[in-house]
This record gives sequence, structure tokens and C-alpha cells, in this order.
Amino acid sequence: MKAQVIVIANQKGGVSKTTLTVNLGASMARMGYKVCLIDCDSQASMTMILGCHQPEELAVSIASIFEEILKPGFKLEKSELFRKREYILHNQGVDFIPSNIELAGTENLLVNAMSRENVLKKLVNYIKGDYDYILIDTPGALGFITINALNASDKILIPIQPQYLSIKGLELLLSTIDRVKDNLNPNLEIEGVLVTMYDSRLTFHREAVDNIHNIFAGLKVFETKIPISVRVTETQAKTMSIFDYDPGGKIAESYENFAKELLDNEREK
Repeated sequence: MKAQVIVIANQKGGVSKTTLTVNLGASMARMGYKVCLIDCDSQASMTMILGCHQPEELAVSIASIFEEILKPGFKLEKSELFRKREYILHNQGVDFIPSNIELAGTENLLVNAMSRENVLKKLVNYIKGDYDYILIDTPGALGFITINALNASDKILIPIQPQYLSIKGLELLLSTIDRVKDNLNPNLEIEGVLVTMYDSRLTFHREAVDNIHNIFAGLKVFETKIPISVRVTETQAKTMSIFDYDPGGKIAESYENFAKELLDNEREK
């Protein structure tokens, strides 16, 4: 069985993409699934949360893989980098492919590259037989790296804050998804929208969720909502998943509930 590949994307920053990627992956691993996370953000937040405190010192990262594939005459079966798999690290129950600041320069390499949208897909296709789920964390921009991630994936999961600007930004993301489906990846499906950083006591948060349901009536909006909590910031500072840092807390419970809801949603399709 090949992995289900899910990209976590939203061109707006600060919507908990990285936190979602790490904690959803950890939830799936706790359920017994084999999971690999791919950090496609040059800020490398996911990489640092998973224990690589100095990502710029990594010998191999996702940027190295992009550069390898973009070399003239690249043949995957002849690549020592791919065969050794030193780019796959492990922590907190999941495998992961780290990132670092070098990925910022990869966007420039992709500008004039042939088949520039298919680079990440080659990596994903190479490793997907080893996993049940591959989750891809993306930067807060709709550049070539994000397009690569969308093209390499089966599903897209969209985290969104219950705010007006986030809802407006979702329209742009949906337009990009449509273009990717039309031109690159016709099988890409929207897994759904997950509301993050939610406070049920706030009227404008409840109204924002109602607006998401009304404006994007055709989209799956998950029942689970991830509450806003200082615990999330603390886990990032401690470089831990929520399950290692505060396993009995409400954030850990909400991520467990979301993972179950997502997997139930998959089974129903």
C-alpha cells in the first residue's frame, strides 16, 4: 500500500500549519500508522520542533534533494543521495525530512528548471511505499515550492484562523488549487478545512466559523476545532509535540480528536 500524501497549506502565515503537521503526524503515529513529515518551509520550524536545533548545520536537507533532482542528467536509480536515505531522520514517533535556510534559494533554481513542478513528486513517489501517510508542511507563500507540494499530494488540508483576513485568503488558495488541478494534478482533492486558534467564548470567532460554512458551502469543515492556547507556543520553544509536552491537556485531546475525525472521513469516501 502506498502512502496517502496530504499537504498542509495556506498562503497566510500564522495559521498553525507547522503545529498541525507535527501534531497530526504524532497522532497518527500513536495510532500505529507509519508516518513521514516533509518540511518544505525554509524557516525550518517543523525541523526545529522535531529536535534539529541548528538546521543550518544539517549535511542533508530537503534543499539538497531539490538540488540533486535538478542536476542535468539526474537519474534517480543512480543517485547515491537517494540510495543512502540520510535525509530521513526520526523523532517523536515519526520519520521526517528536514529543511533549512538553503531552501530559500531553491525557489530561484526552480524558475528556469524543466518540469519544475514535478521535483518534489519524484521524492514522494520514491518513499511513499514505506509509509501509510506522508504530511507536507508548506511555507506561507504560493511559490514554486508550494506548487511542488500540491502537485505531489493526493489531498490538501487547510488550517484557517477564525478571522476575516484568513477567510479572504482562502479564496486565493482555492483559486490556486483549481489551477493546479487543471494543469498539473487533476486528482488533487481538498480534504477539508480545520479551524485553528479557536476560542468559543469569542462571538467573532463563532461568527467567523459560520461565515466559513456559508461562503464555502461545498467544502468539508471539520467539526473538531483546535483551541487557542499558550501550550502551543510552549511546545515550539521546548521543541516537542503536544503529546510529549502536555499529553493530558486540551490541545493534545483536540489533535487526537481531529486525527480520528480525519481518518473516519477517509474511510467514508
